[in-house]
Amino acid sequence: MSLPVLILIVGFTYIVLMGGLSLLRREGFSAQFAIEAITLTGLASGLVALAGFYVHPILFLLALYLITMRVRLLVDIGTTFAKSGRFSQADNVYQLATRLWPDETGKMVILVNQGTALVQQGRLDEAIAAFRSVLERSNQGYLSVKYESAAHYNLGVAYLRKNLEASAAVEFNAVLDTWPASEYARQAASALEQRSRKNLSTPGQEKQ
Repeated sequence: MSLPVLILIVGFTYIVLMGGLSLLRREGFSAQFAIEAITLTGLASGLVALAGFYVHPILFLLALYLITMRVRLLVDIGTTFAKSGRFSQADNVYQLATRLWPDETGKMVILVNQGTALVQQGRLDEAIAAFRSVLERSNQGYLSVKYESAAHYNLGVAYLRKNLEASAAVEFNAVLDTWPASEYARQAASALEQRSRKNLSTPGQEKQ
């Protein structure tokens, strides 16, 4: 098998597998991802065939992954910074991700993680606005169950910290409906149980 053909096979196999994973995650199939991957595959195969460049298939696959998954990788880096309290660095990484032409799913993934970092910083009104923006578009088919659950859960946490307990309960119940087997659901159920116990011990004092 010639190297240009092998490059094409590697590239299109990658597109099918990653596209299939997106569908399984309920994110829909990204046309932008497909166009980018097809273009890169075609260019690599063409350079090998016409210019005689040697491109190892494994290195090509790695380059293809890094380029097409750039936004997700940057979000992971930003989240690592946020978890360690380095919020300025996290925000810089998220801003970089927004400038690297994310697709619709990528935009919402960035926004969910930005919102989570805002909750961690106590910037609750900004976090609430971010999560509402995400959830208003959740029916467009670009948001996976994981990130929809994360948005509902963290929105609930933001409401709870603002003492809007009824609104928080709505979001925690939405987590249970969206992904009942997740860690978010376990934490949401725990928060709902604590609220129920509080209401039983202080009747007539439920907060909005």
